[in-house]
Amino acid sequence: MQYLNDFFKSLHSVLGGHYWFVFFLVGTGVFFTFYLKFPQLRYFKHALKIVRGKFDKKEDKGDTSHFQALTTALSGTVGTGNIAGVAFAIHLGGPAALFWMLVTAFLGMCTKFVEVTLSHKYRDFDKKGQVAGGPMYYMKKRLNINLKSGRVINTGKWLGIFFAAATILSSFGSGSMPQINSITDSVFATFGIKRIITGAVMSILLAIVIVGGIKRIAKVTERLVPGMAFIYLLGALAVIVTNYHNIIPSFVSIFTDVFSAPAAVGGFLGASFAFMFNQGVNRGLFSNEAGQGSAPIAHSAARAHEPVSEGLVAILEPFIDTIIICTITGLVLLSSGVWNEKLDNQFQNADIIVFADTYNENDQNDRKAILAHLSQEDELPLYTGKLSIDNGQILENLTIIHARSVAEDIKVYLDDKLYTGSVNVNNGVVLNGEQTVIFKGKSLIHSAPLTARAFTRSFMGEWGKYIVSIGLLLFAFSTAISWSYYGDRSVTFLFGSKYVVFYRLLYVVGFFFAGFSDTTIVWNLSLLTVVFMAVPNLLGILLLQKEVKSTIKDYWFNFKKENPNVRIPEK
Repeated sequence: MQYLNDFFKSLHSVLGGHYWFVFFLVGTGVFFTFYLKFPQLRYFKHALKIVRGKFDKKEDKGDTSHFQALTTALSGTVGTGNIAGVAFAIHLGGPAALFWMLVTAFLGMCTKFVEVTLSHKYRDFDKKGQVAGGPMYYMKKRLNINLKSGRVINTGKWLGIFFAAATILSSFGSGSMPQINSITDSVFATFGIKRIITGAVMSILLAIVIVGGIKRIAKVTERLVPGMAFIYLLGALAVIVTNYHNIIPSFVSIFTDVFSAPAAVGGFLGASFAFMFNQGVNRGLFSNEAGQGSAPIAHSAARAHEPVSEGLVAILEPFIDTIIICTITGLVLLSSGVWNEKLDNQFQNADIIVFADTYNENDQNDRKAILAHLSQEDELPLYTGKLSIDNGQILENLTIIHARSVAEDIKVYLDDKLYTGSVNVNNGVVLNGEQTVIFKGKSLIHSAPLTARAFTRSFMGEWGKYIVSIGLLLFAFSTAISWSYYGDRSVTFLFGSKYVVFYRLLYVVGFFFAGFSDTTIVWNLSLLTVVFMAVPNLLGILLLQKEVKSTIKDYWFNFKKENPNVRIPEK
């Protein structure tokens, strides 16, 4: 598993983790923000009126209302990215990583407006009369090359095929695997329920919902999303209010290292600016999915006579998902102080690095050397051989890193008892043989467990972690529901609607098995699938920039004719 995790990380380093992808994503948002003159600001109030159904028409075609499309798309984005993703971003890049998440969200409001508009404009209806839409349809219809000879090269068709295939893969990597993994981790940490039991129960519930298609999904999400967000935000505000004296310092810390390398604080070893910036942008995309092309599949199902009107509804998504919910989660983590504290926890083998020498994190040179190794800028000698264990105590004098921090008070267990024997280590990686030993001790933690620990730092005490567990369960489950729809629309595009039933079966099975897979591996796989969708979608909307602008112009012209007494923001 460790080697598989290393492969995913290496591949991600040249794809989503590389500078080109970050600048491509952010650059696209910047371009459309200026090209369309800040529509995320000018059209925001109008979008609120549309989602309330103020301009709906009886003859509008589609499977869902504007509000249902919004909640379905939100249920696909409001998930582990808001609870576990924010915690992971701050864990990796410090408080300033949250700033870059917010920047990505602001620009993403415009990107999502564009991609949804195009996808709704070129949607189809399948043999059952249901909407079949998404970026693959505008690619197929609008991105072909017409030669002077009259011959048409079907580049758009093949780009659409690649996108649809990537969406199916991403439905497992983004929508299914990390969601159930976070659910089972959180439920186990909070209630002690075995991961396989939680995975089995949630898989059955998932199957019941998705078998009903988009109409049942929409009915579930329109009730689930507002309720779960309300409960989660109440719990978050309780933590922030309890730690009111840290609110201003926490808010300031988000902006302190925006353009510099975050310094070491507590157990946090620091980060380079490039690493922090990269993680903030990537986690921002994972949170709101702007530019990835997933949400347009849900919005294409909306009843609307004008594609721009549904594009305007989509502006609200990154605002709610990232600018509101992620900011509040970030303030919970920072004001509670848990993000840089070493806490008692059970180590995950994929997060363990065994160095051959000893290092002191309080020594500036040693700390820089460790950070350079973690950032893959330099290498430190790694341990290979057998660790001698006596009554849970490691006898060798060496340093172990867990979750990007120097681990302390380490004990080794086997079957919940202190272990005596040896553990094989190869090039810093712990190798478990027939007997699986467990390392426990103090280190930084990340993802959902970190957020759960932060929620206990309020007047609610230990009850706070139950809000995170329940919130994460609902958030992640709703995300899995929406992503099943994204996948089945892609299957329809590639193979036809009759094969959707096989996809749904595979989706539920994969959902179950991911419940007891390694968290780190799941997260790294999910980052890869994001890139496979985002690149063709971003290329597509950039190529159709002029059509987007003319479509928006036509929308406001027709809107003014139909609503002469309504002041339009276009002016």
